[in-house]
Amino acid sequence: MASNSTKSFLADAGYGEQELDANSALMELDKGCVHAANPSPLPAIRSRLKPDPTEARVSAPSPRPPRRVSRQASRAGLRSGKLGEQCEAVVRFPRLFQKYPFPILINSAFLKLADVFRVGMLGSLASIIPERKNAHHSIRQSLDSHDNVEVEAAVFAAANFSAQSKDFAVGICNKISEMIQGLATPVDLKLKLIPILQHMHHDAILASSARELLQQLVTSYPSNKMVIVSLHTFTLLAASSLVDTPKQALCECALQTPYDSLKLGMLSVLSTLSGTIAVKHYFSIASGNVGSSPRSSDLVKLAQECCYHNNRGIAAHGVRVLTNITVSCQEKDLLALEQDAVFGLESLLVLCSEDDSPGAQATLKIALNCMVKLAKGRPHLSQSVVETLLTQLHSAQDASRILMCHCLAAIAMQLPVLGDGMLGDLMELYKVIGRSATDKQQELLVSLATVIFVASQKALSAEVKAVIKQQLESVSNGWTVYRIARQASRMGNHDMARELYQSLLTQVASEHFYFWLNSLKEFSHAEQCLTGLQEENYSSALSCIAESLKFYHKGIASLTAASTPLNPLSFQCEFVKLRIDLLQAFSQLICTCSSLKTSPPPAIATTIAMTLGNDLQRCGRISNQMKLSMEEFRSLASRYGDLYQASFDADSATLRNVELYPELAQYFLFFGSILLNVE
Repeated sequence: MASNSTKSFLADAGYGEQELDANSALMELDKGCVHAANPSPLPAIRSRLKPDPTEARVSAPSPRPPRRVSRQASRAGLRSGKLGEQCEAVVRFPRLFQKYPFPILINSAFLKLADVFRVGMLGSLASIIPERKNAHHSIRQSLDSHDNVEVEAAVFAAANFSAQSKDFAVGICNKISEMIQGLATPVDLKLKLIPILQHMHHDAILASSARELLQQLVTSYPSNKMVIVSLHTFTLLAASSLVDTPKQALCECALQTPYDSLKLGMLSVLSTLSGTIAVKHYFSIASGNVGSSPRSSDLVKLAQECCYHNNRGIAAHGVRVLTNITVSCQEKDLLALEQDAVFGLESLLVLCSEDDSPGAQATLKIALNCMVKLAKGRPHLSQSVVETLLTQLHSAQDASRILMCHCLAAIAMQLPVLGDGMLGDLMELYKVIGRSATDKQQELLVSLATVIFVASQKALSAEVKAVIKQQLESVSNGWTVYRIARQASRMGNHDMARELYQSLLTQVASEHFYFWLNSLKEFSHAEQCLTGLQEENYSSALSCIAESLKFYHKGIASLTAASTPLNPLSFQCEFVKLRIDLLQAFSQLICTCSSLKTSPPPAIATTIAMTLGNDLQRCGRISNQMKLSMEEFRSLASRYGDLYQASFDADSATLRNVELYPELAQYFLFFGSILLNVE
């Protein structure tokens, strides 16, 4: 043991090897090749569950990045044009500093980080220091700089500060106008300065002056790029300031152009403004008028013609405009417009679902989003939309099927449109899809299973369970089973989720992953126990909560065992502990309310209350028990609030979920205060 520890120490502290690794890391800083341990358990579980024939060869990672990886990642990291890859490279730096604490590497790393942050640093602080005058002055000075990087940073900061500060927007408007109209300003810089005018919406005078400038630009610079950028800025300014929105909806100059790019920009304008009040009024039929205005008819006719354009982008924007108009206008005599929107969506769905090219998939996403919006705004059209999707699922490409399943799930979450007959069609399609094991088919299995879970309304039949498990056992890998189990948990099918988690326990090689899956299994079992709650049956409720708490305690023990120093799972553990305490508080509240029947106040309770001067004593011992329950809910509200504040970096859905629990606890506090007549 001593020799092994000595060898490990020398391997970590050897000067030659460590210097070589540091130099390699220094060379690969801006290429994204310095990898750190992933703190999240899910990607690691994926790597364990997903079969990999090369796993035996790559189980021990090399301390130095291979040259092949360096060449492949030369376009990644800090030099990448993708924001996600830049963020991934940035978050690796702290781990790199811990592993190689050498001054030369740290200095070089900070210089590379400065290259990344210097353009957007000041602009990102706009929400924190919107009225800082010295920052306003620095931005105005930097706009006149001869350094292109400084000018680019000043433009970014000017846009952000204009959106936050009225004083800055008023002061910078003339400066921006002079630069845009100046002959010495390059065209590419003008294209970056024009979008700043969309933030001149703080008052009507400022918005009108910005609009006049944009109108002059459209006349002075009739190039495609300039007109499209001006139109887009027009749109955002009109939507924010509510000034001249009907004029922006017309834009005859762009409607009459023969160029498809300008027509596409005009349709984008209409799709953005179609939800505003002004456009709703614009398309509304005035009282006393039999027909609509000629201009509104022309715009609707334009959108209808664009729905069947041979350019998929123009067709997508035309369908979006028709959908937004149909949803926004609440007149009852829009049957023809509704049919046009549905027919346009169906044609676009058939055209794009059988083509797996990136352009067709992007257009299909637009069409499916419009279908969700149309089903939500016009519920009587949802049945026909769902039938169209189910019919097209059989002939579509796998990539399109995945998107269509997402659309079906989104519609079914809003409206109960998937009946038992449709569930049978979904199961038949599930059997057909499960015959192959490609990556797209695995993704499609997850998406289609999600639709089935939504359609089943938290109650899967034994036949449906058997079909799903049979297909998963035959062609799917462990990662697909895990994803389907998570979807079952999300949709409330906890019994199915528990069985799937149970089947995965023997497919992981790490005890931490085993305990993680076991905790999810116990939590699903605990939530399944709560589905047996019945209204006005207190004894059954207490037994269900007690049974659920038993499995929750087993789950929190497994979850604690799954944590590691690098991944302590602090949020998960704290959230489950609060869930346990909340169920215990509910159980105590039910017992307290039931005790009023089983142990009513004594006959002398009124006399005792009058003697002590406390009216609450008339209720007997339940008053003290209710006070204890109120203290428990008050403590839960405070702890949930602390968890919400500490989880600022969580996703929005998780934050909304955590935010609801303090409100629930406050509701029971208010209820108890009314019962006890407490201020």
